[in-house]
Amino acid sequence: MQLQQLAYFVAVAEVRHFTQAAELLRVAQPSLSKQIRALENELNVSLFSRARGNITLTPAGEALLPLAKRILADVDTARLEVQELAGLKRGRVRLGATPSLCAGLLADVLRRFHDTYPGIQLIVEEGGSRDLVRELTRGSLDMALVILPLHGDPPLDTTPILREYLVVASPAGPEQGAPERKAAQLPRRSYLRIEDLQNRPLVMFRPGYDLREATISACRAAGFEPRFAVEGGEMDAVLRFVEVGLGIAVVPSMVLAGRPGLHGTPLVLADEEARRGRHGPGLLRTIALAHRKDVELTHAARAFQETLQTFLVEAGLAGSLPAGVETLVND
Repeated sequence: MQLQQLAYFVAVAEVRHFTQAAELLRVAQPSLSKQIRALENELNVSLFSRARGNITLTPAGEALLPLAKRILADVDTARLEVQELAGLKRGRVRLGATPSLCAGLLADVLRRFHDTYPGIQLIVEEGGSRDLVRELTRGSLDMALVILPLHGDPPLDTTPILREYLVVASPAGPEQGAPERKAAQLPRRSYLRIEDLQNRPLVMFRPGYDLREATISACRAAGFEPRFAVEGGEMDAVLRFVEVGLGIAVVPSMVLAGRPGLHGTPLVLADEEARRGRHGPGLLRTIALAHRKDVELTHAARAFQETLQTFLVEAGLAGSLPAGVETLVND
């Protein structure tokens, strides 16, 4: 089995067309087809179904595709690791992060890293925590900022770095307009309980967001099923939907910075906890830096990890972290 054969296989699997795959790879189509047949002969299976011009993956092809992508990603990482030995003048960091972090402190960290290592290419993928965990395990990312605990016990090493508190976002303006908009308004209190969300229209993230599962689970644990006004959005869309009064949403407090049209109210699970100034399960979440256990971080990735941790220590000491965020990194 050759790496070239795997690359050809992945290209065909992604575009589902031999000629188009050959054009993307800048090779002759007969040569690509020959290499695919050689791979199938070596594995003694058919990888593609070629019925009436429609190219689909066979069960064997479906099984091979994620493994082939991972092998190619690991080879690319190995090549970059060797190149980086000359003083981090070249290299690449593929980083995944949740939307709240991309909209918050991550930009400052990336700015510092780029200033220190201008030759290192930065690739950032924004997504829900569960999506990022999946991409990490596939080898599509070097590291990612994800939410703990992880689901399904993936083969990842995690280092907790931040704790961020959750709030209920609602429109900041006075109650006015249609009854639906009024329902999205919340009484101005120092805190809200999970039960206060009952019968309130919720703006809900798409599947793959840890916040979606956390909110639904907390509501069900309190004895009610949440009511969605609209669902399926990314972070920016959810916040905008709340601003115009479609509903309320449970979000990290840091994403409300610079949004005067939104008001954030701390969320607690019980009045007793609020009176004592304590926060219970579901009121905060822990963010960790994660990477695969079976792959050593590249020099560039380790340099980014050090830059991130140094930034968080300094920001914590200076009191410049966003509201509702605490660092878990020690000096």
